[in-house]
Amino acid sequence: MIEVKGHTGQIQFDGDYVTITRKGFNARLSVGKGEKRIHISQIAGVQWKPAGLLVNGFLQLTIPGGNERRSAFGSQTKSAVHDENSVIFTKKQMPEFEKLRAAIDAAIAAHHTPQAQAQPASSGSVADELAKLGTLRDQGLLSPEEFEQQKARILGG
Repeated sequence: MIEVKGHTGQIQFDGDYVTITRKGFNARLSVGKGEKRIHISQIAGVQWKPAGLLVNGFLQLTIPGGNERRSAFGSQTKSAVHDENSVIFTKKQMPEFEKLRAAIDAAIAAHHTPQAQAQPASSGSVADELAKLGTLRDQGLLSPEEFEQQKARILGG
């Protein structure tokens, strides 16, 4: 679980859900108090503006079909203050937000990458699967190590 506190709210990420929580005075001035929970499958991207010496940065989640705020150059952070999928952070808070951003990016990539384990097994028998693997190994398309890994997977080991 990653939890970071920003200037206009806090974000928690448990690997599956991103939860944006807003409390207190700054929440009333921005989007309002409350909590928003977003599953990683709903997040299309992460917009990032680093904090500088004189300006705050922000992390903004892009949601397909969402109505995120767009702004002209020089006023991105000001617009992000009023976006419900954004949290503003200071220069001091930025390292923790960078870790959060990396974790969310990795989870988005993992969610959209097909997993060999998630694919349904073919309708062939175990012997057929092993024979196919042996053929791939003999053709040089699988290394001996890859063959052994796949064999163990098929045999349930």
